[in-house]
This record gives sequence, C-alpha cells and structure tokens, in this order.
Amino acid sequence: MPDAQPLLRPDQFDRYRRHLNLPEFGVEGQRRLLEGRVLLIGAGGLGCPLAQYLAAAGVGTLGLADFDVVEPSNLQRQVLFGTADVGRLKVEVARERIEAMNPDVTVRTTTERVTSENALELFQDYDVIVDGTDNFPTRYLSSDACVLLGKPTVYGAILRFEGQASSFDARRGPCYRCLFPEPPPPGSVPSCAEGGVLGVLPGIIAMIQATETVKLLTGIGEPLIGRILTYDALAMKFQEYRLKKDPDCPICGTNPTLTKLIDYEGFCGVPTTHEESAVKEISATDVKSRLVADEGFLLLDVRNPDEWETARIEGAILIPLGELENRLAELTEWKDRPIVAHCHHGGRSAHACEILAKAGFNDLTNLVGGIEAWSLTVDADIARY
Repeated sequence: MPDAQPLLRPDQFDRYRRHLNLPEFGVEGQRRLLEGRVLLIGAGGLGCPLAQYLAAAGVGTLGLADFDVVEPSNLQRQVLFGTADVGRLKVEVARERIEAMNPDVTVRTTTERVTSENALELFQDYDVIVDGTDNFPTRYLSSDACVLLGKPTVYGAILRFEGQASSFDARRGPCYRCLFPEPPPPGSVPSCAEGGVLGVLPGIIAMIQATETVKLLTGIGEPLIGRILTYDALAMKFQEYRLKKDPDCPICGTNPTLTKLIDYEGFCGVPTTHEESAVKEISATDVKSRLVADEGFLLLDVRNPDEWETARIEGAILIPLGELENRLAELTEWKDRPIVAHCHHGGRSAHACEILAKAGFNDLTNLVGGIEAWSLTVDADIARY
C-alpha cells in the first residue's frame, strides 16, 4: 500500500491557515500552490506586486526574468524597491525580499533577455507564465511560446490611468494573437515612460493577474480564459469583454502556419541593433550645434501635449504623432527643407519620419534618444520623466 501523502508542516498550517479555512481551497489547494512553478517576465510595475503576493500565497517556485536595474523613476510604483536599491539588478533585490518573506519559496532569477532563441527552454520548467512586460514583441513572443508548449499565460497591461488583464490558454480558448492579430504601428502606443502611469494602477492589475495565477495552479474558480477585464482608474470602473478563438489564428487556429518562434522585433516593426535604420539619425549634441549655427531647419516634436508641458526644447514646434497625418498641410513649406523630429526616446519620431517620407518630404532626420538624450547631454535643466 503506498504511503499517504504527507500533510503540511505545522508551521505551514499556521502560515496558510486562512487558505486552509476556505472549503474550495483547503490543504489540497495549498499543496498545489507549494508544488506550483510560475515564471514572471518582468520585475517592474506589475512584476513587483505579483512576486510579493504569489510568494506570500506560497507558490513554491517563482522565476523572475528581468535584465534591468532599479532607477529612481521606478520607485513610484515598483514596490519591492527602495531608494538604497537604485543601481542594483531588479531580480537580485526581488530575490532578497521574497526569500525574507517566505522560506517556502524557491526563487530562480535570470538577467537574460527573453528571446526567440531561449524562450522555449526558459518556459519549459514552469506551469504558468505571467507577462508583466510593457512591450509588444515580448507579449507576442511569450504568448506564442506558451501556445507551442501547451501552457497558460496570464496577461496584463497598463498605461496612464487604465489597465487590462486576461488569461490565455490555446487548449481551452483564444490566445493573445486572437485578441490582437497585428501589432500597432511602431511608436503609435506610448510606453509608460512616455505616457506616464498612475503609481497605484499596476498593483490593481497585478492583483488580478496574481488571482488568475492562483486559480490556474489550484484549479479553483473560473479563470479569465475567453474574457478580458479592463479597468479605468479615473472612473473606478471595470468592464468585461468576451473573446473568441480565431479559427484563422496563425498559431492556435485550425490550420496554424506558425510552428516556431519568429523575429518578434521585426514582426512589430521595431528595428534591432543589427539593422540599419532607413531614417537618418542625429545626436542631441549635433542638433544643438545646428541650432547654435542657425542652420535653418525645423525641430518637430511629436510627443503628446502633456509631455510638452513637462519638458520641451526651445524652438521646437509640437504636432503629436497621432495628429501628424491630418496636419501635414502645416508643414508644406518644409517639404524640401530639413526637418529634425524628436519624441521622448526616439521611437515615435522615427515613425513620424516614415510618415513624412511617404508624404513626399525629402530631408528628414531623427533625434536619437529624444528629449531624454537632450536632457542628459545638452541641457540638464530640461526635466526628465
């Protein structure tokens, strides 16, 4: 007769008692959590509260994938970090906090960027993949990898005052590509660094993701598979939308055409470091030199009005990227004269140059690093955000 499965240790009964008192959860649910393996991609605004609550709940193995270091601008929302942690690797700080929080949790960390080359191997050892990133290439990559591996992924996204969350499992419902078959044009959706984010917002979306993760590991409740939950913090309003599996989805549809991971930067229109940009580029210091020399060019700012109010380069004119195509007439006199475009970091302005080039503008240059580079290398009095 096989040995009976051992009960939880006495200290675990004390620690997880509020779970054990839930009839739907009980000892078996806690045991599944302790045996569960979850990989968090990103240790930022979403990843920090996710890691804390999943560790406190008793998820036995927690993987953290992030290559970044703590910066002062993170501290407004990334609640695992403090002022003394600035400059340290996020995953190392997170490991220390989590291990101090719950000795039942084994923390695995990697500072490797998640890519098409390593994703399948990295994901293989985990039961649930949780996407806490803020870029489209990684979202498509993580979803596709989970479809190929037959694993669920828990999705969350935030920007400004709004967020959304869902769970994707192609074995039971749609995948991320069913919701978003094509990525948005490069630069059309600002990052949190560009558009801002309410500091408490990531915690709300992360708690939804954490709840979904616990449900997927334990089998309790009804996960958000086939549904997406959106949240508007200003209106304090949640809305739910039903999602259907796309039979023509290239990776989870009836006749999939994607059978392996692809170049996701290329798919999303993001140039890699190995590619030559089709747009001419110029440094902030060279732009400053041209301004001083009064060379007669137009400095075009394609950021949003709220960013313009926060920081601006003297002499620039503002036409937000989303309005550019409808306001080309305002730039007619510059069609054959030099235009230097800039945004926050350079992505949106590169896209602006492409729009202008298609419209027949002939002398276009993108300011590499945007107004952030200007603040760092030309004028420190220009606010960084």
